[in-house]
Amino acid sequence: MSTALEDKDAIRELLADYCYKLDAGQKEAMAALFTEDGTWETAFGTGTTRAGIVAQLEKIAALSPGPRPRRVHYTTNILITLAGDTATVKSNWLVVENRKEGPGINSGGEYHDTVVKQGGRWFFRHRRIDRFLAAEKYEY
Repeated sequence: MSTALEDKDAIRELLADYCYKLDAGQKEAMAALFTEDGTWETAFGTGTTRAGIVAQLEKIAALSPGPRPRRVHYTTNILITLAGDTATVKSNWLVVENRKEGPGINSGGEYHDTVVKQGGRWFFRHRRIDRFLAAEKYEY
């Protein structure tokens, strides 16, 4: 049985893994961080089930004409409330991307997560993304 510190550390790893996979365009690998029936709720729509999350990622990618600039997601101010094999997580996020004039902030906001431990590993059951910071010219 893991300790609260071990569980919180594993949940922080889940949040970081999500950012790395999302930034690398690894759609299926990012969706695999969710439970089979997981939900990814974004400002641009919602995907439920891993296949639905991949479809939502593809829908978002199609909103951008041409290739998207290289970007990095940052997650910070992570608050984790454990309840056995379930936890709620609230955190801030920020996306920095390459632009013609140099690196700039694309958007930011809060993540609201419900995560669950299955088979000794933590997964997102539901991730709601509040996007309330956005560069005006990059709004979709």
